[in-house]
Amino acid sequence: MKALFIGGTGTISSAITRQVAAQGCELYLLNRGNRSDRVPENVKVLKADINNDEAGVAKLIKDMTFDVVCDFIGFVPEQVERDYRLFKGKTKQFMFISSASAYNQMPANYVITEGTSLANPYWDYSRNKIACEDFLMRKYREEGFPVTIVRPSHTYCERAVPLSI
Repeated sequence: MKALFIGGTGTISSAITRQVAAQGCELYLLNRGNRSDRVPENVKVLKADINNDEAGVAKLIKDMTFDVVCDFIGFVPEQVERDYRLFKGKTKQFMFISSASAYNQMPANYVITEGTSLANPYWDYSRNKIACEDFLMRKYREEGFPVTIVRPSHTYCERAVPLSI
């Protein structure tokens, strides 16, 4: 499998990077290269700032295709719109890391499932993640863009252990 992680050295993605690399996947990280000490030896880093140089990233990946592209650093719709432009036709599956905070904060039932409505009027972060999801799902429905959305509810790593309140 050939995978590209946008990010790959952050809170959620560091452990996933290590695990995927240990399984022998051909893994690429697209990031600024600021945390290269966290990258396993068999992982290839494509050094670029995707948020500020879309044309440079397009040139960097021009002749590349991937089985999966996973965006760990998309937070606003403009970022996933850019991802769509960059990776349409270049990946078999696009994964977007959203947030469980996108779920309705006052659901009719205390059990939250994938069918729970998306609505969070309290936090811009959540509203932006919902807007990102809406864009990607529209591209899936209209054009068949292959997307999977993941909504983690708790995030942690060896640098940031969650605390109970």
